[in-house]
Amino acid sequence: MESKSLIWAFLISYLTASTLAPVIIPFLQRLKVGQSIREEGPKSHHKKKGTPTMGGVIFIIGTLVAVLIQRNFDPAVGFIMLAFIGFSLIGFADDYIKVVLKRNLGLSAKQKIAGQVMVSAVLSYYAKVLFGTTLFVPFYNQYVDLGMFYIPFVLFVFVAVTNSVNLTDGLDGLSTLVTIAVMTFFCMAAVKLELLGVTKVIFALLGSLVGFFGVNRNPAKVFMGDLGSLALGGAVTAVALATKMVFMIPIVGFIYFAEALSVIIQVAVFKKTGKRVFKMSPLHHHFELSGWDERTVVARFSVVTLVLAFVGYLIINSVL
Repeated sequence: MESKSLIWAFLISYLTASTLAPVIIPFLQRLKVGQSIREEGPKSHHKKKGTPTMGGVIFIIGTLVAVLIQRNFDPAVGFIMLAFIGFSLIGFADDYIKVVLKRNLGLSAKQKIAGQVMVSAVLSYYAKVLFGTTLFVPFYNQYVDLGMFYIPFVLFVFVAVTNSVNLTDGLDGLSTLVTIAVMTFFCMAAVKLELLGVTKVIFALLGSLVGFFGVNRNPAKVFMGDLGSLALGGAVTAVALATKMVFMIPIVGFIYFAEALSVIIQVAVFKKTGKRVFKMSPLHHHFELSGWDERTVVARFSVVTLVLAFVGYLIINSVL
């Protein structure tokens, strides 16, 4: 593996994101694209009202610049960037409606899902052409051919993961750090599989996320918005497909699914019984209302993900 090109991918994206942040944040402030805060949410969040959102553009540009400068035009990289940018456009539309047009709900649930399904359908077909229909199954430790079920399965995974990452983005730096840990696992997988182009684009994304974290950590100067969280969900899924490690997402990305599952359980039980299982969903708010401060939740969720990334590496290291 060309270590110098990997280091450059990280540095270019990191420096681009770090340089852009002081320029883009005042620009977003002038546009008055401030975040609205749920009244029923933790009281500590009320002071965040008006913090600029749509900051995901910082790490999106940082990653894109690194890919272009290094002329990393591998077909798998094109697929990852298509997913990254494709889902970011859905998030941009949602954020724009909410914070610029001042329509609090943004895209309706049906509109958002419809957009995600359309982008996912294109990507699912593209993935089949590029990578075939086999996926690695952990613990079984073999590749399984999904055949005709590959496209509908991948479509479902894209929609599920992007929405799960979106729900995780509720605390300063949480989605950023969790995604850094998840991408670290896929980076190790790509190295094991000797996928240089994929490894370089992951290094680029990691660099831009580290640069973005500098302004997204508590107290956040900017939020990534749906533009950023949906882009990350698309990137995570695309990288998992490029490495054929989709079934590893529930393991290394456990926090994503715990967040999504908490919402599903909360809504289902409340509709049936009128009672709440959690003090508030997604899950990170439950822990906040249980007495954990925001930084503690972010730190513990991130450490859990980092440990699971290492566990994931141990799983694949024994068979690859």
